[in-house]
Amino acid sequence: MSAARPFFGGNWKMHKGPDEARAFLHAFAERHPPREDRTVVLFPPAIALPALVGAAADRPDVEVGVQDVHQEREGAHTGAISASMAAEAGARWGLAGHSERRREFGDDDERVARKVDRLLEAGVAPVLCVGETLEQRDAGRLQEVLHRQVSAVVERLSDRDRRELVIAYEPVWAIGTGRTASPEDAAAAHELVRKDLAAWIGDAAEAVPIIYGGSVKPANAGELLTMPGVDGALVGGASLDPEAFASICAVVTA
Repeated sequence: MSAARPFFGGNWKMHKGPDEARAFLHAFAERHPPREDRTVVLFPPAIALPALVGAAADRPDVEVGVQDVHQEREGAHTGAISASMAAEAGARWGLAGHSERRREFGDDDERVARKVDRLLEAGVAPVLCVGETLEQRDAGRLQEVLHRQVSAVVERLSDRDRRELVIAYEPVWAIGTGRTASPEDAAAAHELVRKDLAAWIGDAAEAVPIIYGGSVKPANAGELLTMPGVDGALVGGASLDPEAFASICAVVTA
């Protein structure tokens, strides 16, 4: 652990409408008592965001985030939502650069950086997702890819905004495949990211949460989160099950 509070994010992707979101929150709250020593954030589809915010009204320890925002402040962008709209709907966090957005929707480094800018402007804390494909990893390009993706965002931010970031390392080859990077793989990648951060903000880099995302499950969360520099998890499929996600969020991290 490096950051003071471990961060647990549940990315629901294209699952759960408003009714399911409310039901999930009720079931999760029964299994996860309020805790002040960790941050728990759920990222529902945008259409379910207001419903989840309402359902979590009496659980301020469970925060809500948006999965994606447009890189523009407003305009003729059918189907998109802006960072300020997400903030008005109750989002306190926002993902940017998730591998599925990069792959399916063409979010390159510049677009991701602009999305982070919009989130920060709207008062929404960004979770920047970075990670390599299997081909990049096999070609020995892990450090190059992580440096490019992190620097594209961090170099343009003020020191204050850099401290607002959470960075999620998600090896693309371990998302939805059932494969998981070893705890040692995760720790090594996190160390590379933190070294890059330290070049910009010095010792303050130790306080920036760097979390792991890639087939995190109750069975492997404990080992992953006890590795040096792994400050939490961005959970995909397992976050759809309130019991499984509660189990992950209860992991002893230090």
